Amino acid sequence: MVVETYRAGGAGDTAEVPMPTLPALFLAALAGVAIVIQQGLNTQLRGVLNSAAWAGFASYFVGLACMALLALVLRDPLPAWNAAARLPWWAWSGGAFGALFIGLGIVLVPVLGAGTFMALLVTGQMLASVAFDHFGWLGLAQRSLDGPRLIGVALLIGGVILIRR
Repeated sequence: MVVETYRAGGAGDTAEVPMPTLPALFLAALAGVAIVIQQGLNTQLRGVLNSAAWAGFASYFVGLACMALLALVLRDPLPAWNAAARLPWWAWSGGAFGALFIGLGIVLVPVLGAGTFMALLVTGQMLASVAFDHFGWLGLAQRSLDGPRLIGVALLIGGVILIRR
């Protein structure tokens, strides 16, 4: 069993290679751990910088530097700007949603605690993702909202209630 494909190599190599399920699951869980660490570090930045906005800026600046380094290490060619210019305006707004996530995390983690914040975050992600899947919004493959998926969402919401207690 395999999941989605990932881009192999660098320097213009565009071959898609199936990623085995177990490594993909591990990497997804690792991304979840990274988000919790990021929120904790951003909260510390806010305390030292005395500003949620500047803490978010610092987080994005370091992230930008890391992504630039990754592109250099992978020897990714520069994007074709003429193709990028044909994207709809809203395709460029992902960073704004990321800034909203970072800013709210910096402000809310100290108030709610990391566990409650992350539980609510995952619940919001699941509610939005099943809606986006169901309607095929933003070009996502359409996946019906069936009984098992609804039960899963209900269990997540129940989990948030239990974590918040």
